[in-house]
Amino acid sequence: MWGKILGFCFGFMFGKIFGAILGLYLGHLFDKSLKNDFDKAGGFSSLFKGDDVHERQALFFSSCFAVMGHIAKSNGRVSEVHIKAANLFMDEMGLKGDERREAQHAFQAGKESDFSLKETVSDFKERFTTRHDLLQLFLEIQIQMAFSDGVLAEQEKQLLAQVSKQLGISKPHFAFVLKRYQAEFNFRQQQQRYKQQQQGQSSSYREGSGHHVPPDNSMNRSQALALLGLNSDATARDIKVAYRKLMAQHHPDKLVSQGLPKHMMEVAVKKSQDIQAAYEYLKKAA
Repeated sequence: MWGKILGFCFGFMFGKIFGAILGLYLGHLFDKSLKNDFDKAGGFSSLFKGDDVHERQALFFSSCFAVMGHIAKSNGRVSEVHIKAANLFMDEMGLKGDERREAQHAFQAGKESDFSLKETVSDFKERFTTRHDLLQLFLEIQIQMAFSDGVLAEQEKQLLAQVSKQLGISKPHFAFVLKRYQAEFNFRQQQQRYKQQQQGQSSSYREGSGHHVPPDNSMNRSQALALLGLNSDATARDIKVAYRKLMAQHHPDKLVSQGLPKHMMEVAVKKSQDIQAAYEYLKKAA
């Protein structure tokens, strides 16, 4: 645009109307050439290259395992259950070789007496300050570690509240996330028991011990509502709104594009599946 304006002005100064027309045309060619060069350089996106997605993923990865290690040691020592939970989490992510060693190193660093939880979470928050869904998922992963032994100890709850506060998450929303994860944890425990029962009964059926009766795997309404973070008086509209919001918050591809390490995509996938299962049950039960 500036090429046209300057071309018109200089053209008019030296050649009146004809010069202005010629200057306008030459200015247009200049603008076009400048735009092509700008596009080749990456356009406006080139101005934001400092906020590289791979750097964000590396920070999410290291911060997540370090804080997990710190929470695991909140009772004074890391139990075998917490170590097993951390290893299972690494297995789910498919971490091997150097990547697994990096995760173990970060987890170990979080257990050290000189580890600064405040500084680590503060640095994380500063980098992801506009990525609210990632901040919440980070908190949910820490809650998952705290729940790995099936019990949320008071020290663990206090640390989680501290992490939540530093992430800029309000107390009411922290309580909501915590309550919803408890429902998610209970649902997965039930699914695991069902799977074990099914395997046992299938084995008995193959051995000819009688007719096969599949175990009851029905999800009740209160459990489905809790998974969506709703109370018993929720309406059909409440259910739909909660479902859409939770699915948007835990969409794997979106979270990866914002900085979630690809290895951690499975976390978001499982959460999405639980949310979908709850919603499908409530739709059929309506």
